[in-house]
Amino acid sequence: MKHSLLAAFLLSAFSSQAAVSEQSEKLANYAVEQYQQAQIHTLENLVSYPTVNKEGLATPDNPDFIGFKSFLKMKAAQFGFDYQDLGYTVLIGMGNQADKVTIVTHGDVQPADASKWQQSPFEMDKTSEPGKLIARGTEDDKGAIATALHAMKAIKDNGITLNNRIELMVYLAEESDWAPLEEFMKTYQQPKYAVTIDASYPVVVAEKGWSLIAPTFSATSAQTGLYVSDLKGGAFVSQIPEDASVLVHNADAATVAKLHDNVAQLKNVKVAMTEQDNGLLVQVKGISAHSSEPEAGENAIAHLAEIFKGIDLENNSDGQAIEFINQLIGLNLYGAQFGEIGYKHDFMGPMTVSPTLLSRDGNDIKLSINMRRPVGKQEAVLKQQINEALSAWQTTNGVTLKDTKVIIGTPMLLDGAPHAEALLDIFKHFTGDKDAGFVSIGGGTNAKLFDNAVSFGPSMPGKKYTGHSEHEFITEEQLALNLKMYTAMMMKLGNM
Repeated sequence: MKHSLLAAFLLSAFSSQAAVSEQSEKLANYAVEQYQQAQIHTLENLVSYPTVNKEGLATPDNPDFIGFKSFLKMKAAQFGFDYQDLGYTVLIGMGNQADKVTIVTHGDVQPADASKWQQSPFEMDKTSEPGKLIARGTEDDKGAIATALHAMKAIKDNGITLNNRIELMVYLAEESDWAPLEEFMKTYQQPKYAVTIDASYPVVVAEKGWSLIAPTFSATSAQTGLYVSDLKGGAFVSQIPEDASVLVHNADAATVAKLHDNVAQLKNVKVAMTEQDNGLLVQVKGISAHSSEPEAGENAIAHLAEIFKGIDLENNSDGQAIEFINQLIGLNLYGAQFGEIGYKHDFMGPMTVSPTLLSRDGNDIKLSINMRRPVGKQEAVLKQQINEALSAWQTTNGVTLKDTKVIIGTPMLLDGAPHAEALLDIFKHFTGDKDAGFVSIGGGTNAKLFDNAVSFGPSMPGKKYTGHSEHEFITEEQLALNLKMYTAMMMKLGNM
């Protein structure tokens, strides 16, 4: 989302234009000519490690991460870079200068449902869709790691000495646990410039805050009237769910007809209703997407609940969860039904509110609702509004929630960064998009932990972001463009 006033403010904060030099242009072309196929090969190796963090197993002790780090260490040695393994964080550096430019990435990935991929999600698929490199981590964030390494190598090949050290930071628990990195940053020397390559182009100067509402429903079923059971949906909290299902019991002909009528009103999802010995199985197939961009997917959980609108279900845990979704969320993406919690910011856009995961523990069902909040509303106010909406819902429905977990994340909006305009100029130069401006994203990156970090790619504006989806890919063309821009970025910031 572009915002001319913020862009004008940011542009005015810099004293000089940051053009791409002839040397940087030649070096960017050299990088692609020499290393396009090499970076694809490196990426192929990186995605072969299923670096999904597992509960109860610390990242440094996980064999998949140990192997992943061994590969990075080998590449660093091959390219002539220094390498530091600091447990949850790997640093790969070029140069011994006192000042440094930190390029921030992560090497962990979200889980992948192998049944939804044409080939294994942890083996690069280069043939199913020519031109696309399909595997978990290709866009988020292993493609960026491969590109950064080869951009550094192109600079080193040409014997170029920069004023600032280039340091590639690879964190290994970005998708699940920021605490080790937050602790690490207490002693890490803040860089002169920091850039995350875990987001979007042109230049990201604002990120919404990752937030969560997670009520737990706990009520037994009398099993005498119309009731539902075995409610399922979602894969992980930061993914718009592609699948959801529930069993309907004791449904008469009128109820079944109402279900079919409700299904007929739905768009862009597939619904299957199958008679089984123990009830009517209702299954919804949506479209997965990163939960920071809910508009890019079709939420199977929300659509499943929509099928039961106007149907009076028994008030067991499963029925409560469906009623909760229908009444407080619905198909709206922005919290319009959830009391007064909805709001928007002129530049960062609206807060998004998405039901993403149903988790069962015995009779208890926890519903995870992933929110992405912009600046513009105080945390205390939002918490109060959430609590008021939850309280009102419980009173209206005669329900007592067992527990509700609420996390309110902090959004980031930079009023100025000393290198933002330089990156914007690089993007304009290599894409030809002279109207490109600063943008805000719904996702949250480790940029928040640095004094002046902005994000620069690897996802192009106007293209669906495929990270966290069950069809994650990056194109060979995009990798080549990224290699040009990251080489030019390191040249520019390395001498600023």
